[in-house]
Amino acid sequence: MTSLTDRKNAAISRGVGMTTQIYADRAENSEIWDKEGNRYIDFAAGIAVVNTGHRHPRVIEAVKKQLDRFTHTCHQVVPYENYVELAERLNAILPGDFAKKTIFVTTGAEAVENAVKIARAATGRQAVVAFGGGFHGRTFMGMALTGKVVPYKVGFGAMPADVFHVPFPVELQGVSADQSLAALKRLFAADVDPNRVAAIIIEPVQGEGGFYPVPTSFIKAIRDICDQHGILLIADEVQTGFARTGKLFAMEHHGVAADLVTMAKGLGGGFPIAAVTGRAEVMDAPGPGGLGGTYAGNPIGVAAAHAVLDIIEDEKLCERAEQLGGRLKQRLAAIAEQVPEIVDIRGPGFMNAVEFNDVKTNLPSADFANRVRLIALEKGLILLTCGVHGNVIRFLAPITIQDNIFAEAMDILEASILEART
Repeated sequence: MTSLTDRKNAAISRGVGMTTQIYADRAENSEIWDKEGNRYIDFAAGIAVVNTGHRHPRVIEAVKKQLDRFTHTCHQVVPYENYVELAERLNAILPGDFAKKTIFVTTGAEAVENAVKIARAATGRQAVVAFGGGFHGRTFMGMALTGKVVPYKVGFGAMPADVFHVPFPVELQGVSADQSLAALKRLFAADVDPNRVAAIIIEPVQGEGGFYPVPTSFIKAIRDICDQHGILLIADEVQTGFARTGKLFAMEHHGVAADLVTMAKGLGGGFPIAAVTGRAEVMDAPGPGGLGGTYAGNPIGVAAAHAVLDIIEDEKLCERAEQLGGRLKQRLAAIAEQVPEIVDIRGPGFMNAVEFNDVKTNLPSADFANRVRLIALEKGLILLTCGVHGNVIRFLAPITIQDNIFAEAMDILEASILEART
């Protein structure tokens, strides 16, 4: 009999990479069962999508109710109230003491593309500044903004013009906040007039880049630079949003409001929906018809998003994220006493990471991180790696994970890290 992996290899482009060869059959909260009946604890959450857990009963109920009404009309053709209501909710909860407006799309990359379109329309400028190690999607503008070549840009030709990168401040990699700001000033002096820059886009915590949180002093300085030059600040909260960092939005940790915010992933609780929310006058810059999409703000995703926002509030998931992240980092700190390969443990809320170096060379060790991942997978724990050097394991379990399953996962994690040393 032909295996599912063989069938996948024969039918699907190799460009669709797969972290595991697990084929999901069913899932519930923090657990996944594969086609063979094997059970796994999910510390990936669909890459920060099911923050509220797989198949949260309230999300499923909301979707079922919407299915009984209608599934698609295209909001630009026949609009519907739950789209308007969700926009009102996001406008109300997003940081910033100013009037806001929202659009809905389908994916995080789409949200980023539209944020850049809006920024260019609002400023009449073209250039965009992003950061090394950042990830903003696989569409062409998303690739251009992304600060990592392999695997995202290889073989895809020229990227859109007028996109510039500066180093993201990561002390562990020898880049301070002051050095990063100096690099931005050099960019403005040597490569692009700041008066031609429409926007600076930044992740409050880098996702694919290694789960490095932005320093508060740095993001405040970026805000000041944007204000000085009439540049719009775009916060890419696609991976950080919706309670993952212990706040509804990660920018809340810094007391800084962006002009535009992109969001997706955790907003839909497993159903596709994304959004851009920002200053009302900026959001109104494009003309009618300039924004939208056939599936943009699909009513099923909108219904799921309403349920997700209710769950986060009612189940106090921001507080829960802080508790779980604290336990995880405490356990990792105890493990680090026996594992010199661990060089850093970090991350706000329940958006955490552990970074590994080779003990002999003190260089990043992707090999060690991958060994931990594979051993954990054999023991029933799904982990993801990340980082420019691939030497970081990131933790993205559902925030609704049960205490007993979390404890089980911690035991597997410790055993896997210790075994990887042998």
